[in-house]
Amino acid sequence: MQEPFYLHNTEFNVRDYECDIQGVVNNANYQHYLEHARHEFLISQGISFAQLHDEGTDLIVTKVEIEYKYPLRSRDRFIVRTNIQREGNIRLVFLQDIYRAEDMKLIVRAKITGAATKNGKPVYPGEVLKKLGLE
Repeated sequence: MQEPFYLHNTEFNVRDYECDIQGVVNNANYQHYLEHARHEFLISQGISFAQLHDEGTDLIVTKVEIEYKYPLRSRDRFIVRTNIQREGNIRLVFLQDIYRAEDMKLIVRAKITGAATKNGKPVYPGEVLKKLGLE
């Protein structure tokens, strides 16, 4: 099987308070990790959520699919690897995988679908697509 291609990597450490009574990362925290990594990726591409919002455009998540493969535990160092692709005229799909840094064991595989909106209505995200090299 071919290794997936990634455009961006973000490293984290699991903090104690992110774990549940079983000593593993609570499933909801993986969404926080994925979101922060998406924001870091977009910032690295010159895309600012605040600026987009001030200009009347918001990027929103419309669908989250997460496959939990293996748990992370307190103090584990891990990497969120991110790629993005276009789906239709208004959707962006983030393909994100989380790997434990120590041995690159796959922890989570995620597909996050988003769209751009203006005044609550879907819009074509032309400037965003240009900055991402998807147009």
